[in-house]
Amino acid sequence: MDVTLVSAPRQRMTKAEKARAKAGEAASDIWPDDLSKAAQKDTDARWTVKYSKAKTTKEGEEDTGLVDISVPHFGYKNHVSIDRKWRFIRGETGTNAARYDGHERSSVLDETNNSKAVWADTRYRSARNEAWLKAQGYRSHIHRKKPRGKPMAKHIRRGNATRSAIRACVRLRERAPWL
Repeated sequence: MDVTLVSAPRQRMTKAEKARAKAGEAASDIWPDDLSKAAQKDTDARWTVKYSKAKTTKEGEEDTGLVDISVPHFGYKNHVSIDRKWRFIRGETGTNAARYDGHERSSVLDETNNSKAVWADTRYRSARNEAWLKAQGYRSHIHRKKPRGKPMAKHIRRGNATRSAIRACVRLRERAPWL
């Protein structure tokens, strides 16, 4: 399982219009007098923050390490489940960008798949998801999270590296299907 962020044009709305859009009203209800404006507005897209690592360097000094940076993103998420052996998409769903990735596990996984192994990144790991996967007969190969304020254990880091090697093959096919 994996997620791809899909950008949407940023919307220019008043606070009242934003509140109505977040409440779930359709664009034609928010702007009933101007249907051309309503056709241009995307009321389903949401904001999220994607965290990344950036290297920091100072002039004339060595690399000082990695720092967390947050990148705001407006749009949608495309949740995809890909067959590891045959490398084709088995399940897909789209949500707004603010939706938690772990909620989409049941709508993306394909029960007719012969393999019951699930490979995913840490966004899908939670006690609730692990219990659901076990109850459905799936084997979890989801990345482990780093403990807060502590270094990651060596065996967990090695396990995550192994999982990443398998996920990278599938992600390459997802991004470049002609390979």
